Amino acid sequence: MKIGIAGLGTIGRVVARHLVDRELDLVLDCVAAGDAGKARRHLADAGWDVPVVTIDEMARRVDVVVDCAPSAAFRAITTAVADHGKILLTVSGAALLEADDLVERVRAGRGRIILATGALLGLDAVRAAALGTIRSVTMVTRKPPKSLVKAEYVVRHGIDLTELDAPLRIFEGSARQGAAAFPANVNVAAALGLAGIGADRTWLEIWADPALERNTHFITVDADSARFELRIENVPTEENPGTGRITALSVIAALRALVTPLHIGT
Repeated sequence: MKIGIAGLGTIGRVVARHLVDRELDLVLDCVAAGDAGKARRHLADAGWDVPVVTIDEMARRVDVVVDCAPSAAFRAITTAVADHGKILLTVSGAALLEADDLVERVRAGRGRIILATGALLGLDAVRAAALGTIRSVTMVTRKPPKSLVKAEYVVRHGIDLTELDAPLRIFEGSARQGAAAFPANVNVAAALGLAGIGADRTWLEIWADPALERNTHFITVDADSARFELRIENVPTEENPGTGRITALSVIAALRALVTPLHIGT
């Protein structure tokens, strides 16, 4: 299966390295990036003979496009995938929330969008519970200040996190509102909303907590089939503290599920 990676940043580089070094049934065919020159230099430094192409050319060449680009590029990437009837694998839950028209375009082109689990522990359980009746879903996200200090919402509202000495709640509202306010920080909340009772009924709090070193999510689901609580502490990447290391591994696991004879989980 030919794979193309759109975006060679924190997540894209890990996925690329894994495909080149380890996967026999998944072939890294090409890469697309906002800064093509920088991408070529990285590929050369890594010793990888992989071409850098446009998004449209990538969608023509490959079976699966892996979206590792900033959320601002989601629409262009998804449009190209839809027009060529291919598979899009993404972690951009926040962008997907506002893309009903693109989902229909993918459907019309006989393509497919897969939202990788990312940092959301228990996504299978939430999806299963949604087949019955879910009464409520709440999510409390706590992150070290360094993971939030560059977030657009924090900067726009002049929230100073540099000298924080106690936990500070910086957002409270629906998952849809949170995804719009923090598109690069709470994709997990968007995925939770899509999997469960919808982003408008999923309640979200975001805290900056100087006592933490890991991005932490605590989720409570109350349904007619089960009541469960999920807690996950993600180890941040060194390059981008707002992104957990498990996110790239989740993308790789989702790719493997496309070719493995044994698929674990729904």
